Amino acid sequence: MGLGAVCPGTFDPVTNGHLDIISRAAGSFDAVVVAVLENPSKEPLFSTEERVAMLKEAVSDLANVEVDSFSGLLVDYAARREVRIVVKGLRAVTDFDVELQMAQMNRTMSGLETFFVATSPQWSYLSSSLIKEVVRFGGDVSGLVPAFVRERLEDRLAAIGD
Repeated sequence: MGLGAVCPGTFDPVTNGHLDIISRAAGSFDAVVVAVLENPSKEPLFSTEERVAMLKEAVSDLANVEVDSFSGLLVDYAARREVRIVVKGLRAVTDFDVELQMAQMNRTMSGLETFFVATSPQWSYLSSSLIKEVVRFGGDVSGLVPAFVRERLEDRLAAIGD
Protein backbone atom coordinates (compact mmCIF):
# COMPACT_ATOMS: atom_id res chain seq x y z
CA MET A 1 0.00 0.00 0.00
CA GLY A 2 1.32 3.44 -0.95
CA LEU A 3 1.15 6.68 0.94
CA GLY A 4 -2.46 7.71 1.42
CA ALA A 5 -4.22 10.72 2.84
CA VAL A 6 -7.70 11.78 3.83
CA CYS A 7 -9.33 15.12 2.97
CA PRO A 8 -12.24 15.50 5.39
CA GLY A 9 -14.98 18.09 5.27
CA THR A 10 -18.67 18.87 5.18
CA PHE A 11 -18.63 19.90 1.48
CA ASP A 12 -22.08 21.50 1.57
CA PRO A 13 -21.65 22.02 -1.34
CA VAL A 14 -18.25 21.26 -2.85
CA THR A 15 -16.56 24.38 -4.27
CA ASN A 16 -13.69 24.92 -6.68
CA GLY A 17 -11.57 25.74 -3.63
CA HIS A 18 -12.23 22.25 -2.23
CA LEU A 19 -11.45 20.72 -5.62
CA ASP A 20 -8.17 22.64 -5.79
CA ILE A 21 -7.04 21.14 -2.47
CA ILE A 22 -8.25 17.64 -3.44
CA SER A 23 -6.48 17.69 -6.81
CA ARG A 24 -3.26 18.96 -5.25
CA ALA A 25 -3.46 16.22 -2.60
CA ALA A 26 -4.05 13.66 -5.38
CA GLY A 27 -0.87 14.88 -7.05
CA SER A 28 1.11 14.43 -3.83
CA PHE A 29 -0.20 11.13 -2.44
CA ASP A 30 -0.72 7.69 -3.94
CA ALA A 31 -4.32 7.55 -2.73
CA VAL A 32 -6.69 10.17 -1.35
CA VAL A 33 -9.98 9.56 0.42
CA VAL A 34 -12.33 12.52 0.40
CA ALA A 35 -14.35 11.94 3.57
CA VAL A 36 -17.71 13.67 3.88
CA LEU A 37 -18.62 14.31 7.50
CA GLU A 38 -22.06 13.25 8.70
CA ASN A 39 -22.52 15.75 11.51
CA PRO A 40 -25.87 15.43 13.28
CA SER A 41 -25.37 18.78 15.05
CA LYS A 42 -25.27 20.62 11.69
CA GLU A 43 -28.17 20.87 9.29
CA PRO A 44 -26.58 20.77 5.86
CA LEU A 45 -28.50 21.88 2.79
CA PHE A 46 -27.63 18.61 1.03
CA SER A 47 -27.84 15.13 2.54
CA THR A 48 -24.67 13.12 3.07
CA GLU A 49 -25.60 10.95 0.08
CA GLU A 50 -26.09 14.03 -2.13
CA ARG A 51 -22.76 15.53 -1.04
CA VAL A 52 -20.96 12.23 -1.70
CA ALA A 53 -22.60 11.97 -5.15
CA MET A 54 -21.61 15.53 -6.09
CA LEU A 55 -18.03 14.93 -4.97
CA LYS A 56 -17.82 11.66 -6.91
CA GLU A 57 -18.95 13.50 -10.03
CA ALA A 58 -16.53 16.38 -9.38
CA VAL A 59 -13.45 14.17 -8.88
CA SER A 60 -14.28 11.51 -11.48
CA ASP A 61 -11.18 12.49 -13.50
CA LEU A 62 -8.83 11.79 -10.55
CA ALA A 63 -8.06 8.05 -10.64
CA ASN A 64 -6.46 7.91 -7.18
CA VAL A 65 -9.31 9.69 -5.35
CA GLU A 66 -12.12 7.88 -3.56
CA VAL A 67 -15.14 9.54 -1.94
CA ASP A 68 -16.58 8.15 1.28
CA SER A 69 -18.51 9.40 4.31
CA PHE A 70 -18.03 9.05 8.03
CA SER A 71 -19.46 10.07 11.37
CA GLY A 72 -17.75 10.35 14.71
CA LEU A 73 -14.09 11.11 15.21
CA LEU A 74 -11.75 11.60 12.28
CA VAL A 75 -8.99 9.71 14.13
CA ASP A 76 -11.23 6.62 14.33
CA TYR A 77 -12.17 6.85 10.66
CA ALA A 78 -8.52 7.29 9.64
CA ALA A 79 -7.53 4.26 11.73
CA ARG A 80 -10.23 2.12 10.08
CA ARG A 81 -9.00 3.24 6.65
CA GLU A 82 -5.34 2.81 7.68
CA VAL A 83 -4.58 6.41 6.73
CA ARG A 84 -1.99 8.36 8.74
CA ILE A 85 -2.19 11.78 7.05
CA VAL A 86 -4.94 14.42 6.93
CA VAL A 87 -4.81 17.14 4.27
CA LYS A 88 -6.58 20.38 5.12
CA GLY A 89 -6.80 23.56 3.07
CA LEU A 90 -6.21 26.90 4.75
CA ARG A 91 -7.76 30.10 3.41
CA ALA A 92 -6.70 32.53 6.12
CA VAL A 93 -5.22 32.82 9.57
CA THR A 94 -8.70 32.33 11.05
CA ASP A 95 -8.78 28.83 9.51
CA PHE A 96 -5.35 28.14 10.95
CA ASP A 97 -6.41 28.88 14.54
CA VAL A 98 -9.18 26.27 14.45
CA GLU A 99 -7.36 23.74 12.28
CA LEU A 100 -4.18 23.83 14.38
CA GLN A 101 -6.14 22.90 17.51
CA MET A 102 -7.80 19.99 15.69
CA ALA A 103 -4.48 18.85 14.21
CA GLN A 104 -2.79 18.88 17.62
CA MET A 105 -5.69 16.99 19.23
CA ASN A 106 -5.68 14.37 16.44
CA ARG A 107 -1.93 13.90 16.76
CA THR A 108 -2.16 13.60 20.55
CA MET A 109 -5.00 11.08 20.34
CA SER A 110 -3.63 8.83 17.62
CA GLY A 111 -0.48 10.14 15.97
CA LEU A 112 -2.52 11.28 12.95
CA GLU A 113 -0.49 13.94 11.11
CA THR A 114 -2.07 16.95 9.42
CA PHE A 115 -0.61 18.55 6.30
CA PHE A 116 -1.84 22.09 5.70
CA VAL A 117 -2.13 23.28 2.10
CA ALA A 118 -2.52 26.97 1.39
CA THR A 119 -5.54 27.55 -0.82
CA SER A 120 -4.70 28.95 -4.24
CA PRO A 121 -5.20 32.73 -4.20
CA GLN A 122 -8.08 32.68 -6.68
CA TRP A 123 -10.13 30.54 -4.25
CA SER A 124 -8.98 32.01 -0.93
CA TYR A 125 -12.26 33.83 -0.24
CA LEU A 126 -14.55 30.90 -1.13
CA SER A 127 -16.60 29.01 1.40
CA SER A 128 -19.67 26.80 1.04
CA SER A 129 -21.57 29.18 3.32
CA LEU A 130 -20.73 32.18 1.14
CA ILE A 131 -21.71 30.29 -2.02
CA LYS A 132 -25.09 29.36 -0.52
CA GLU A 133 -25.71 32.95 0.58
CA VAL A 134 -24.90 34.37 -2.87
CA VAL A 135 -27.20 31.88 -4.60
CA ARG A 136 -29.94 32.43 -1.99
CA PHE A 137 -29.99 36.12 -3.00
CA GLY A 138 -29.95 35.43 -6.74
CA GLY A 139 -26.23 35.89 -7.37
CA ASP A 140 -24.28 33.99 -10.00
CA VAL A 141 -21.64 31.54 -8.72
CA SER A 142 -20.59 30.30 -12.16
CA GLY A 143 -16.89 29.50 -12.14
CA LEU A 144 -16.83 29.14 -8.35
CA VAL A 145 -18.40 25.69 -8.21
CA PRO A 146 -18.79 23.00 -10.88
CA ALA A 147 -21.76 23.78 -13.17
CA PHE A 148 -23.76 20.76 -11.98
CA VAL A 149 -23.28 21.86 -8.35
CA ARG A 150 -24.51 25.38 -9.20
CA GLU A 151 -27.63 23.91 -10.85
CA ARG A 152 -28.40 21.61 -7.89
CA LEU A 153 -27.82 24.46 -5.46
CA GLU A 154 -30.13 26.82 -7.35
CA ASP A 155 -32.81 24.09 -7.57
CA ARG A 156 -32.56 23.25 -3.87
CA LEU A 157 -32.69 26.87 -2.70
CA ALA A 158 -35.58 27.63 -5.07
CA ALA A 159 -37.51 24.66 -3.64
CA ILE A 160 -36.90 25.86 -0.08
CA GLY A 161 -37.94 29.41 -0.98
CA ASP A 162 -41.33 28.30 -2.30
